Amino acid sequence: MGRWASGEPGGLPAPEELERAWGELVATARRTVADGLVVGTSGNVSVRVGDTVLVTPTGVPYDRLAPADACGVDLDGRQVLGSLVPTSELPMHLAVYRATGARAVVHTHAVHTTAVSTLVTELPLIHYMAAALGGPVRVAPYATYGTEELAENMLSALRDRTACLLQNHGTLAHGSTLDQAYDRTAQLEWMCRVWLTASALPGRTPTLLTEEQVAEVGRRLRGYGQP
Repeated sequence: MGRWASGEPGGLPAPEELERAWGELVATARRTVADGLVVGTSGNVSVRVGDTVLVTPTGVPYDRLAPADACGVDLDGRQVLGSLVPTSELPMHLAVYRATGARAVVHTHAVHTTAVSTLVTELPLIHYMAAALGGPVRVAPYATYGTEELAENMLSALRDRTACLLQNHGTLAHGSTLDQAYDRTAQLEWMCRVWLTASALPGRTPTLLTEEQVAEVGRRLRGYGQP
């Protein structure tokens, strides 16, 4: 039986679909390290294929991941693919998939977003790209990593949003593709860096946008890009 087989008729999507998705997941995970959003194995990435969630395994450097290391669970968290233990943050990933139409999730410990998560309960509206995340980005209250409490706090912060900060922890963003989830993660880190940079100048306070201004950008973004 090949590494992509489930042993149960209809238990997993087509092998070629899983193999392609795993390759994209590994590439995205490596990108989080290359772009400085993750140190070591501190973040995690997942992608949903049918009712199977492929997810990075816990404690394995991304540059060592190979096709034979594919790790997958069902929506209840039962392992259906691979022998490596899934990420300890699996409850957060599964909570997103159960509550939203997301097909991909990226979680990081990026420097600027993590720093902002310790200072505010919501990222100040420093830039209109907050609209691309659904509006003002909230901070989920702190809870121990890997717990259902953290997953619940995260879901509350994600209400009507596609990204949030995790207090004293990092970020989580989701999307319809891995590229979209990654882009939202990178945009959030950039906005946090802008706010921290502007706030650091002694005696000056950065101007902020109103929620109405951001909402207007949100309406314009719906027609953004090539048809």
